[in-house]
Amino acid sequence: MIIITGGAGFIGSNFVLDWLAQSDEPIINLDKLTYAGNLQNLSSISEDSRHIFVQGDIGDTQLISRLLNEHQPRAIINMAAESHVDRSIHGPEDFIQTNILGTFRLLESVRSYWFGLESGSRANFRFLHVSTDEVYGTLEKNDPAFTETHGYQPNSPYSASKASSDHLVRAYFHTYGIPVLTTNCSNNYGPFQFPEKLIPLMIANALAGKSLPVYGDGLQIRDWLYVTDHCRAIRRVLEAGIPGETYNIGGWNEKANIEIVQTICALLEEYRPGSNFQHLITYVKDRPGHDRRYAINAQKIERELNWKPAETFDTGIRKTVAWYLNHPQWIADIQTGAYRTWLEKNYHGRQ
Repeated sequence: MIIITGGAGFIGSNFVLDWLAQSDEPIINLDKLTYAGNLQNLSSISEDSRHIFVQGDIGDTQLISRLLNEHQPRAIINMAAESHVDRSIHGPEDFIQTNILGTFRLLESVRSYWFGLESGSRANFRFLHVSTDEVYGTLEKNDPAFTETHGYQPNSPYSASKASSDHLVRAYFHTYGIPVLTTNCSNNYGPFQFPEKLIPLMIANALAGKSLPVYGDGLQIRDWLYVTDHCRAIRRVLEAGIPGETYNIGGWNEKANIEIVQTICALLEEYRPGSNFQHLITYVKDRPGHDRRYAINAQKIERELNWKPAETFDTGIRKTVAWYLNHPQWIADIQTGAYRTWLEKNYHGRQ
């Protein structure tokens, strides 16, 4: 039995589906079901007894302790997080509460549980903390990619809160001996991603005939990782990672934002001949403190754990666009009043 936190979100729900497709080991899915948590993502396993969903907060120590003591998991994968930079700019407190205090309280519950285990179970237990490349800060165009030893220089409330959680996880290994693993991934994309992030936002807006807002000059560079490749990497780190170690997970796909948007338009025009989406591209005022470039050096996980991404960006983005085209109801259902209010708040005044 394992526990995943944040398992109804984008990466989490993909991981749960992938886990149950690869293993019969049951998984407890703890998710607070904030705006980005969506049980529709898991509708295909709603009757699967191997999937136990629990609505709750990682900061609820009483709930966490009950789940740990009742189910005796061999591992916890912590994906629960507030994860959108723009939201952290408008309202940083939620990020502090979930990403820092929530992680701390989760670790405290795990510490109590772990110390109570028998020696064999203690040795085999793992706490895997899923983080981001944004903790490393920004890179110039010709700088080498982030490695696991790169210094932390977070530049947004979101990345600062994730950096703090990473430090807490590290401290609980060095101070208490809890066998932790940390992964820092690059930008994920794929099915079930909430349409506030770049790729699903561009697809949803294009299909609705709305403008495609591109920050600044659109030349900000990110490394792109298809979500199922990320899930495979997490499984591999959980299986063979060395406690106390950090593993960077990247797709070897550095792309400028404007290139991403143009690729999406071209694919949509291919799938829908006669359409023209390029004219919807609109340059808007850049967000404060926008990091110029992220890039992940994933050589360590490739060398030590024999993992590398299966998808190129070309194959992954084609699968992603096709998925959204084939799931219009998912897009319609997720675009609630709260979602529309958020988009209006974030992009108002940037035209």
